[in-house]
Amino acid sequence: MSTKPDEKLASEFTQAEFLDIRKKPLDIFPSSAHPYLELIRLEKPTGTKLMFWPFAWGLTMAAHSVKMPWSTYSFKLMQCFLSAFIIRSSACTINDIFDRKMDVGVERTKNRPLPSGRITVFAASFFVLVQYAIGIAWFYVTVEDLALCVALVQLLPIFAIYPLLKRVTYWPQAWLGFAMNFGFMTSWVSTTNTLNIPVLLTAGSACWCWTMLYDTIYACQDIEDDRKIGIQSTAILFGSYIRPLLIACGCFFVLLFCGAGILNGQGLAFYVLSIGGLLLHLIMQWWTVDLEIPKSCWANFNSNGQLGWIIWLGLVVDYASVLVVHATSS
Repeated sequence: MSTKPDEKLASEFTQAEFLDIRKKPLDIFPSSAHPYLELIRLEKPTGTKLMFWPFAWGLTMAAHSVKMPWSTYSFKLMQCFLSAFIIRSSACTINDIFDRKMDVGVERTKNRPLPSGRITVFAASFFVLVQYAIGIAWFYVTVEDLALCVALVQLLPIFAIYPLLKRVTYWPQAWLGFAMNFGFMTSWVSTTNTLNIPVLLTAGSACWCWTMLYDTIYACQDIEDDRKIGIQSTAILFGSYIRPLLIACGCFFVLLFCGAGILNGQGLAFYVLSIGGLLLHLIMQWWTVDLEIPKSCWANFNSNGQLGWIIWLGLVVDYASVLVVHATSS
């Protein structure tokens, strides 16, 4: 198990150590900008990876379907990353605005910019409005028609609802699973100009299961603090049955993503690399995670950002092989 400093909880540091570690990734920016960059979690890239992978998977499966030229694919993949970064940044900011009072009572979050008083609610609210304006302009330029509508729904209302659900239901992770994975549909629709319901529903359900898995592990870090201040989560709801929930989510993730591949006509590379690699990675997670130890939960949560590479590798090899076959036969 990793013992790197950035995998510790705030409670394991002195205040000076904590602030020093938080600042290190931000040192290239003026100190006045640090609270704003912390609001968008610039120093914590895992969330951006988790937002990006559904975009990338959807794009690659769609490119496989329509035999998109490699140069076009590469350009659109960069667009996907920027789209994910914009959506994730605004989502983190609006989450912190809503959660600022509750974050004071959670050891891991009490030093965030809003609960620590390093930035005002007005400044954070203005900041998120600027991010929304940038996001709307970005999607208006990069996608159109139905894909634009899908992208704007993900950017604006969906993530604004998520922090409110923690107060009224034990299933905020279920809504987050819906919110995090809209990028798959955006990429697919913008690439194919079609709404393939079987593929989108099956792949979207697979990604939903993935989010349920990693965000339940994430929630295990804060169970005791969350109980004290009234935050609800699947981790609290399932209690001693969390591990069976994670196994069920992982199994359905594998089966549904395999089903999406079948519906999309994926080839051998997808099943060997993507599905085989996914299964092995999930087994490793189930074997190594200790849900009673926050550091272990944090490490396993972060590992899901790396899991995306495994699935994408199989998809892109499969897509490249289709391009080769298409080029040699034409």
